[in-house]
Order: sequence, then C-alpha cells, then structure tokens
Amino acid sequence: VGEQVTLKCSFKSSSPITESLTIDWTYRPVTSGQMETIFHYQSVPYLTTVGKFKDRISWVGNVAKGDASIAIQSPVMTDNGTFICSVRNPPDV
Repeated sequence: VGEQVTLKCSFKSSSPITESLTIDWTYRPVTSGQMETIFHYQSVPYLTTVGKFKDRISWVGNVAKGDASIAIQSPVMTDNGTFICSVRNPPDV
C-alpha cells in the first residue's frame, strides 16, 4: 500500500513485432464482476483517462524485449482484484 507496484507481463511471439501489436490490461475488482480496460498499447501507450486508475498507471514495458508490464502508483487496498494482460501480435494472440 502506498508504494509503486509493477504488474509484470511478458510474451513471446513467433511473428515479427509490428505496429499491429496491441496490449490491453483489464481489471475486475474483487467486489463486483465489472471489468474495465485500464491500459491500451498500440505503437504508443494510451493511459486511461477515466476510472479509479486515472493518472496512476504508467507504461514500464518494452515490446522489443517481450515486456508488456505496467506500474500503478499509490496502490490502496480497494485496488485489489484481478488484472489481466492480453497481447495480440497478428497472427499470434
């Protein structure tokens, strides 16, 4: 609580990394089943502008090295939940 936390995500692809590669991080709180997209990447990172993680997520990954990690600043107990990292590098998923 209170310190920056890194959510690690790594990937491998048999296809070359192109501008078509996308990364989506989604979050589902423990208390409800409502999933929300909290981060999107396609050529550049798109940080969320709404929701509980607004202004608290930063991109720390490097797609050339197979790293799709993000960081969350000032986490609190109510951030607890399921975080899912999805990487698509057509034709790989």
